[in-house]
Amino acid sequence: MPIRVMLVDDQELLRTGFRMVLQSQGDIEIAAEAGDGQQALEVLRTAEVDVILMDVRMPRLDGVQATRRICLDDRGTPIEGAPRVLILTTFDLDEYAFAALKAGASGFLLKDVPPTELVAAIRAVHGGDAVVAPTTTRRMIDRFAEVLPTPASTPGSAVLGPLTEREREVFLLVAQGLSNGEIAARLVLSEATVKTHVGRILAKLGLRDRVQAVVLAYENGLVRAGETP
Repeated sequence: MPIRVMLVDDQELLRTGFRMVLQSQGDIEIAAEAGDGQQALEVLRTAEVDVILMDVRMPRLDGVQATRRICLDDRGTPIEGAPRVLILTTFDLDEYAFAALKAGASGFLLKDVPPTELVAAIRAVHGGDAVVAPTTTRRMIDRFAEVLPTPASTPGSAVLGPLTEREREVFLLVAQGLSNGEIAARLVLSEATVKTHVGRILAKLGLRDRVQAVVLAYENGLVRAGETP
Protein backbone atom coordinates (compact mmCIF):
# COMPACT_ATOMS: atom_id res chain seq x y z
CA MET A 1 0.00 0.00 0.00
CA PRO A 2 1.38 3.43 -0.90
CA ILE A 3 1.78 6.08 1.80
CA ARG A 4 -1.20 8.41 1.50
CA VAL A 5 -0.10 12.01 1.97
CA MET A 6 -2.15 15.16 2.48
CA LEU A 7 -0.74 18.60 1.65
CA VAL A 8 -2.03 21.50 3.77
CA ASP A 9 -0.73 24.94 2.85
CA ASP A 10 -2.36 28.20 1.78
CA GLN A 11 0.28 28.68 -0.93
CA GLU A 12 -0.82 26.72 -3.98
CA LEU A 13 2.60 27.06 -5.59
CA LEU A 14 4.24 25.35 -2.63
CA ARG A 15 1.70 22.51 -2.71
CA THR A 16 2.39 22.08 -6.41
CA GLY A 17 6.11 21.77 -5.75
CA PHE A 18 5.64 19.15 -3.05
CA ARG A 19 3.14 17.30 -5.22
CA MET A 20 5.59 17.07 -8.12
CA VAL A 21 8.31 15.69 -5.86
CA LEU A 22 6.13 13.15 -4.10
CA GLN A 23 4.23 11.87 -7.11
CA SER A 24 7.52 10.69 -8.59
CA GLN A 25 7.87 8.18 -5.74
CA GLY A 26 6.38 4.76 -6.29
CA ASP A 27 5.43 4.27 -2.64
CA ILE A 28 3.79 7.68 -2.06
CA GLU A 29 0.53 9.10 -3.37
CA ILE A 30 -1.17 12.47 -2.82
CA ALA A 31 -4.47 11.53 -1.23
CA ALA A 32 -5.77 15.03 -0.50
CA GLU A 33 -4.96 18.75 -0.35
CA ALA A 34 -6.26 21.72 1.64
CA GLY A 35 -5.63 25.45 1.73
CA ASP A 36 -5.94 25.89 5.50
CA GLY A 37 -6.50 23.97 8.72
CA GLN A 38 -10.28 24.22 8.64
CA GLN A 39 -10.48 22.77 5.16
CA ALA A 40 -8.05 20.03 6.19
CA LEU A 41 -10.40 18.92 8.99
CA GLU A 42 -13.31 18.88 6.56
CA VAL A 43 -11.39 16.86 3.97
CA LEU A 44 -10.23 14.34 6.58
CA ARG A 45 -13.82 13.35 7.26
CA THR A 46 -13.84 11.43 4.00
CA ALA A 47 -10.20 11.07 2.92
CA GLU A 48 -7.94 8.23 4.05
CA VAL A 49 -4.59 9.80 4.98
CA ASP A 50 -1.43 8.44 6.60
CA VAL A 51 0.84 11.49 6.76
CA ILE A 52 0.00 15.21 6.65
CA LEU A 53 2.43 17.95 5.60
CA MET A 54 1.03 20.87 7.58
CA ASP A 55 1.89 24.54 7.25
CA VAL A 56 1.60 26.56 10.47
CA ARG A 57 0.62 30.07 9.42
CA MET A 58 -2.67 29.85 7.54
CA PRO A 59 -6.00 31.73 7.52
CA ARG A 60 -9.16 30.57 9.35
CA LEU A 61 -7.47 27.75 11.31
CA ASP A 62 -3.69 27.58 11.69
CA GLY A 63 -1.61 24.44 11.60
CA VAL A 64 -1.14 24.23 15.35
CA GLN A 65 -4.86 24.16 16.12
CA ALA A 66 -5.52 21.80 13.24
CA THR A 67 -2.77 19.46 14.43
CA ARG A 68 -4.22 19.40 17.95
CA ARG A 69 -7.67 18.48 16.65
CA ILE A 70 -6.22 15.77 14.43
CA CYS A 71 -3.79 14.20 16.90
CA LEU A 72 -5.33 14.68 20.36
CA ASP A 73 -8.72 14.13 21.91
CA ASP A 74 -10.46 16.53 24.32
CA ARG A 75 -8.36 15.22 27.22
CA GLY A 76 -5.11 15.73 25.36
CA THR A 77 -4.60 12.02 24.79
CA PRO A 78 -3.17 10.88 21.44
CA ILE A 79 -5.87 9.56 19.12
CA GLU A 80 -5.12 6.02 18.03
CA GLY A 81 -4.85 5.67 14.26
CA ALA A 82 -4.72 9.42 13.61
CA PRO A 83 -2.57 10.57 10.68
CA ARG A 84 0.99 11.56 11.46
CA VAL A 85 1.65 15.27 11.10
CA LEU A 86 4.84 16.89 9.81
CA ILE A 87 4.94 20.64 10.37
CA LEU A 88 6.26 22.89 7.60
CA THR A 89 8.09 25.95 8.88
CA THR A 90 10.40 28.65 7.60
CA PHE A 91 12.79 28.70 10.55
CA ASP A 92 13.92 25.75 12.65
CA LEU A 93 13.31 27.71 15.87
CA ASP A 94 9.81 28.80 14.94
CA GLU A 95 7.64 29.00 18.07
CA TYR A 96 4.74 27.72 16.00
CA ALA A 97 6.64 24.53 15.24
CA PHE A 98 7.31 24.08 18.95
CA ALA A 99 3.63 24.56 19.74
CA ALA A 100 2.74 22.00 17.08
CA LEU A 101 5.06 19.43 18.66
CA LYS A 102 3.18 19.92 21.91
CA ALA A 103 -0.08 19.54 19.98
CA GLY A 104 0.90 16.08 18.76
CA ALA A 105 2.98 16.59 15.60
CA SER A 106 5.69 14.01 14.99
CA GLY A 107 8.25 16.53 13.80
CA PHE A 108 8.89 19.47 11.56
CA LEU A 109 10.52 20.25 8.23
CA LEU A 110 11.90 23.45 6.80
CA LYS A 111 10.01 24.56 3.69
CA ASP A 112 13.21 24.48 1.64
CA VAL A 113 13.93 20.87 2.62
CA PRO A 114 15.76 18.92 -0.13
CA PRO A 115 13.47 16.46 -1.96
CA THR A 116 15.37 13.42 -0.73
CA GLU A 117 14.99 14.53 2.90
CA LEU A 118 11.29 15.27 2.40
CA VAL A 119 10.67 11.77 1.07
CA ALA A 120 12.78 10.17 3.80
CA ALA A 121 10.91 12.14 6.48
CA ILE A 122 7.51 10.99 5.21
CA ARG A 123 8.64 7.37 5.16
CA ALA A 124 10.14 7.64 8.65
CA VAL A 125 7.00 9.16 10.16
CA HIS A 126 4.80 6.61 8.43
CA GLY A 127 6.97 3.90 9.98
CA GLY A 128 6.36 5.28 13.47
CA ASP A 129 9.50 7.34 13.96
CA ALA A 130 9.89 11.05 14.63
CA VAL A 131 11.80 12.97 11.98
CA VAL A 132 13.18 15.56 14.36
CA ALA A 133 16.20 14.39 16.31
CA PRO A 134 15.65 14.69 20.07
CA THR A 135 18.68 17.01 20.27
CA THR A 136 17.01 19.37 17.78
CA THR A 137 13.81 19.26 19.79
CA ARG A 138 15.81 20.07 22.94
CA ARG A 139 17.28 23.10 21.19
CA MET A 140 13.80 24.30 20.27
CA ILE A 141 12.50 23.80 23.80
CA ASP A 142 15.55 25.50 25.31
CA ARG A 143 14.66 28.50 23.17
CA PHE A 144 11.08 28.62 24.44
CA ALA A 145 11.48 27.10 27.91
CA GLU A 146 10.31 30.29 29.59
CA VAL A 147 6.75 29.69 28.34
CA LEU A 148 6.53 26.23 29.91
CA PRO A 149 4.60 25.92 33.16
CA THR A 150 6.51 25.38 36.40
CA PRO A 151 5.64 22.01 37.97
CA ALA A 152 3.52 22.52 41.07
CA SER A 153 4.88 19.42 42.81
CA THR A 154 8.00 17.28 42.80
CA PRO A 155 9.27 17.27 39.21
CA GLY A 156 7.92 14.32 37.27
CA SER A 157 6.72 12.41 40.34
CA ALA A 158 3.34 11.49 38.88
CA VAL A 159 4.50 11.26 35.27
CA LEU A 160 7.06 8.54 35.93
CA GLY A 161 4.75 6.50 38.14
CA PRO A 162 3.95 3.79 35.56
CA LEU A 163 7.64 3.19 34.72
CA THR A 164 10.07 0.73 36.24
CA GLU A 165 13.36 2.02 37.63
CA ARG A 166 15.22 1.01 34.45
CA GLU A 167 12.56 2.58 32.24
CA ARG A 168 12.92 5.83 34.18
CA GLU A 169 16.64 5.81 33.49
CA VAL A 170 16.04 5.27 29.78
CA PHE A 171 13.29 7.90 29.66
CA LEU A 172 15.54 10.58 31.17
CA LEU A 173 18.31 9.81 28.68
CA VAL A 174 15.85 9.94 25.79
CA ALA A 175 14.67 13.31 27.12
CA GLN A 176 18.27 14.54 27.15
CA GLY A 177 18.57 13.81 23.43
CA LEU A 178 20.58 10.59 23.46
CA SER A 179 20.14 8.04 20.68
CA ASN A 180 19.46 4.36 21.35
CA GLY A 181 23.14 3.61 20.72
CA GLU A 182 24.28 6.28 23.17
CA ILE A 183 21.82 5.08 25.79
CA ALA A 184 23.00 1.51 25.31
CA ALA A 185 26.61 2.56 25.87
CA ARG A 186 25.69 4.65 28.93
CA LEU A 187 23.70 1.86 30.62
CA VAL A 188 25.75 -1.06 29.26
CA LEU A 189 22.80 -2.58 27.41
CA SER A 190 22.25 -3.77 23.85
CA GLU A 191 20.57 -1.40 21.40
CA ALA A 192 17.78 -3.95 20.96
CA THR A 193 17.09 -3.87 24.71
CA VAL A 194 17.04 -0.06 24.71
CA LYS A 195 14.65 -0.07 21.77
CA THR A 196 12.34 -2.41 23.68
CA HIS A 197 12.47 -0.14 26.74
CA VAL A 198 11.68 2.93 24.64
CA GLY A 199 8.69 1.21 23.07
CA ARG A 200 7.32 0.26 26.48
CA ILE A 201 7.90 3.76 27.85
CA LEU A 202 6.01 5.38 24.99
CA ALA A 203 3.13 2.92 25.41
CA LYS A 204 2.89 3.37 29.20
CA LEU A 205 2.99 7.17 29.00
CA GLY A 206 0.65 7.42 26.03
CA LEU A 207 3.26 9.09 23.82
CA ARG A 208 3.47 8.81 20.05
CA ASP A 209 7.24 9.15 19.66
CA ARG A 210 10.51 10.35 21.20
CA VAL A 211 9.76 13.98 20.39
CA GLN A 212 6.71 13.85 22.65
CA ALA A 213 8.89 12.28 25.36
CA VAL A 214 11.24 15.26 25.26
CA VAL A 215 8.35 17.72 25.48
CA LEU A 216 6.80 15.81 28.38
CA ALA A 217 10.08 15.79 30.29
CA TYR A 218 10.48 19.55 29.94
CA GLU A 219 6.91 20.31 30.91
CA ASN A 220 7.28 18.29 34.10
CA GLY A 221 10.63 19.69 35.16
CA LEU A 222 12.58 16.49 34.50
CA VAL A 223 14.94 18.31 32.14
CA ARG A 224 15.94 21.96 32.42
CA ALA A 225 16.83 24.37 29.64
CA GLY A 226 20.53 24.38 28.88
CA GLU A 227 21.14 21.10 30.70
CA THR A 228 23.58 18.83 28.89
CA PRO A 229 23.49 15.03 28.88
